[in-house]
Amino acid sequence: MRAALKDLPPLILASASPRRVELLRQLSLDCKVMPGDVPEMHHDQLTARELSQVNAYRKARAVAKRFPDALVLAADTLVCLDRMIFGKPATLEDAYQMLERLQGRTHQVVTGICLLHLRNHRQAVFVENTAVTFHPLDAVKIRRYLNRVNPLDKAGAYAIQEEGDLIVEKIVGSYTNVVGLPLERLTAELSAWAGA
Repeated sequence: MRAALKDLPPLILASASPRRVELLRQLSLDCKVMPGDVPEMHHDQLTARELSQVNAYRKARAVAKRFPDALVLAADTLVCLDRMIFGKPATLEDAYQMLERLQGRTHQVVTGICLLHLRNHRQAVFVENTAVTFHPLDAVKIRRYLNRVNPLDKAGAYAIQEEGDLIVEKIVGSYTNVVGLPLERLTAELSAWAGA
């Protein structure tokens, strides 16, 4: 399967996330990093699944317009609890409130992915979902976590790969999805792309 990935067009990651770059390196994929500088949409009428796909597409499109011969990969990760969607917190107080709402409960981590090759008029948009259950957390545990991790660039104010054991009790689904890119699904989609 990895050999097929070598047949892909030049790959551009439309994200500034160092976590996503690291995850792509695990697939031994060479890629350029060109963030899709598009403001993320927030819309009350859209579900987290819909919103993450729309945002991923908008990021991919912004970069693909500049590089139409490349395969652009964009992603948008959201955390949701019931109908409440958590993006990246604006302040540490926002981060505290997010973790307080998530503590002791199971939430969904939703990542929308867009693969776009503008020259060939080809795209794939999909979404991956992982259930994450937090330990019960009191104020002391939340503050301890926030003192160890910068939550401001992370959906839901946490990173499972950074001190995640302090707050996460269990996950059901893709671990790498919670980090920022569902590698299992992405590998399958890229292999299908290369084989087409």
